[in-house]
This record gives sequence, structure tokens and C-alpha cells, in this order.
Amino acid sequence: MSADHVAILDDPGRWGLRVVDGRLHSEGADLTAIAESVGTPAYIYSAAHIEAQFRKLEASVRQKPTLICYAVKANSSRAILELLRRLGAGADIVSGGELARVLAAGFDPSKIVFSGVGKTDEEIDAALRAGVRSINVESTEELERISVRAQALGVEAPISLRINPDVDPKTHPYLATGMQEAKFGIPMASALATALRVVALPGLRLFGLASHIGSQIQDTRPYLDSLARLRVLLSALAERGITLSQLDLGGGHGIAYRPGDPELDVESWGAALAAATADLPMELVLEPGRYLVGNAGVLLTRVLGTKAGEKKRFVIVDAAMNDLIRPALYEAYHVVVPVELAAAQFAEVQTVDVVGPVCESGDFLALGRPMPAVATGDLLAVLSAGAYGAVMAGTYNTRPEPVEVMVSGEQWAVTKARRTIAEIIDAERVPPWMA
Repeated sequence: MSADHVAILDDPGRWGLRVVDGRLHSEGADLTAIAESVGTPAYIYSAAHIEAQFRKLEASVRQKPTLICYAVKANSSRAILELLRRLGAGADIVSGGELARVLAAGFDPSKIVFSGVGKTDEEIDAALRAGVRSINVESTEELERISVRAQALGVEAPISLRINPDVDPKTHPYLATGMQEAKFGIPMASALATALRVVALPGLRLFGLASHIGSQIQDTRPYLDSLARLRVLLSALAERGITLSQLDLGGGHGIAYRPGDPELDVESWGAALAAATADLPMELVLEPGRYLVGNAGVLLTRVLGTKAGEKKRFVIVDAAMNDLIRPALYEAYHVVVPVELAAAQFAEVQTVDVVGPVCESGDFLALGRPMPAVATGDLLAVLSAGAYGAVMAGTYNTRPEPVEVMVSGEQWAVTKARRTIAEIIDAERVPPWMA
């Protein structure tokens, strides 16, 4: 297995990066200079890469009226939300907190879809008061609760039924959400009865159908298979005189994490999707997350030291599983390379585990990875870190969350400051009887 830095040097743009004077840059900004200014660990996001991905997806479905609703759970950075709203995106949310975030970022409620398998009454009320485009419902029990809340508020709730089409997207088991074993969606066998229940319940309006079969999908076929099954339900509803306004096909568009990974041919995918839905008088909704932001983000980390064990060699860095949990949680692969990329060509390649300082055996960023030899103080870049990185970070071991930075051209700005340890502690309270 060859070292990843060679592939990155050959084609940095695939990971949203540039090499200038042998050193990694995000757009025109020097990652070394940013790290020296804000410290590490630090997440860096490229605005240009996010916009390019959005425009590419938008162009792929230009033949069919389509609303692109960014999946906020991928990265809920206020700066990223503001950027995507200005590009014309809507928002796919899964919590009341995300609803508050997108409203604060100025999103039009008519472009917000509220997904999620477990919504509280308070979250339902907030969505109805805001006037969101659609509430994507996943069970009959949830329908009954929304009907009660809508009547109490004197409004009509727009309902899209999230259908579980039992389609295997061939990804990681944790990322497959459209199969019979998943907690998500309404089974196909009961979908028609559930749709008719929406029509019968007061305070509800059957607005559309939805499906989301999983994440990190790099093939068109699973989407078309899901669509074919949804069309059976659409036909059954049409026979009963029920027409819908929206068909939400979810997201899950994959990105390249490893050199050599296939990439979804978005142009061909969009053309196939437009052709397959050309006869449907409904607006499409897509919910991309990772595709838009995944390769826009880099996690910068410094080498704290190296260690030779009896069977392994370790590179110990200041980023840990609390900063980027995907390797520990999903066994996810992230390229890790020196920021001084050109110089790395001449270093000895060693097979190492890149590990953090957290007191857990699962605290690693890369295992058994061929890498150029590094020394204490060297700056490393963990690539493809824009999705499910900072948004899943925590303060385990009382470690402050990483600082976040957005880059646009040669300019950059901190979009989320790093809290101090004192600020973390001061946010907690001792019970009055212990004071």
C-alpha cells in the first residue's frame, strides 16, 4: 500500500486543496499560517469548494424542478449555513435545535423540511409555528401526535411520509437507513394505509413522499431502485384521486475519502433521475450533506511526539477522538498527510498508527498507515473532515472543542472560537446543597 501523500500531491483539488510552494493551502490561504495563528486542533472550511459542489449538483438536476435542502446534521456551522442559504439552498433538519439554527441563519421556512424518527411535541409545535415546508413523518403514532398539535395551534400541518423502500445502498451498516432492519421510515407494506390515514386525520395535509436510503452512496442504481418502489405507492394514491406536490429522494451522495475511491458521477446521476421522474408533476427535493461539505474541510493537528512500541510505531497528535470521532465510530478512513507536502516526498515512509492523547484505545485517526516520517511539532492535515467532524465533537477528557475557520480566496476568519478550559468548567453548576 503506497503512502497517500503522493496521490494528494498529484491531485490536491480532489480534496478541495491546493499545493503552493510545496505546502498545502485551502484556496489561497496557507494552512501553516492559519494554524500558527489559531492553534490546533483546527477545522478549516473552503467556501469555494462548497459553492462548487452545490453548483455541480444544481446543474445536474436542471431539467427537473428541484429544491436542494442541505442536510444540516452534516455540519451546522453558522458560516456554512449562511453560505448555502445565499446560494439558494433550503435546509433538511432533524431537531428543534437545527430549526432554530437555520431560522437564525435566515432560511425561508418554505424551504425547510423537518426529518427525524423522534420529534418531541415541543419540536413539532416549533415547526408548525415557523411554517416549515414539510414535516417528514416516520410512523402512524407520530401522525396522530402531529394531528393533535396542529389542531391545538389552529394550523394545517404539511406531511410527507418517509417510506422505507428496503433498498440496500451497499455502504457501512451504520449508514444504511432504507432497509427493513433500520429504525427509519414507514414499511412499504403499510405505506398506503398510512397515507390514507393522513388524509383522514384532521389538521393534516398529505404534501409528499420521502425516502432516504443511506449515506456515502457512489452509484445511481440505489436511487432509481428506491424511486421505482415509491412510484408504486404514487400510482396507488393517484387511483384514489390523491395527488402530491413533493417527492423527497433524500441525500447520501458519496465523496472520495481514499485515493482511488470512486466518485459519484453527479451529472449522469442527475440526468438519470430527471429522466425517471419526467412524467411526475411533482417538485423534487434532495438532501445532500456530506457531498457539499465533506471535502471542503480539513482538520489540522500537530505532532506531539512519536513512539516505537514492540509491534507498532505511533505518531501522537493533539487531535483526538473527541475532535473527530468517525475513525473510532465507523472505522472511517481519513487521509492524513504532512502540510509540508512537497518535503514529505523525500522522507522515509513508515507504517504508523496516528493516535490522540485521549485515554482510550479507540482514540485514533489512522491505523497501520504508510506515512512519511514526522517529528514533534510537524503540522498534519486530516482530509475529508468537513462532514460529521466538528459537529460531532465533544469535551471528553475536558478537552476544548476545535476552533473552526472559513476560507474564501486568500482571506480567512474564525467562525467558532475555541473555548477555554475555564469556560467549560464555568458552564457547570454545583447543587445548592453542596455549595
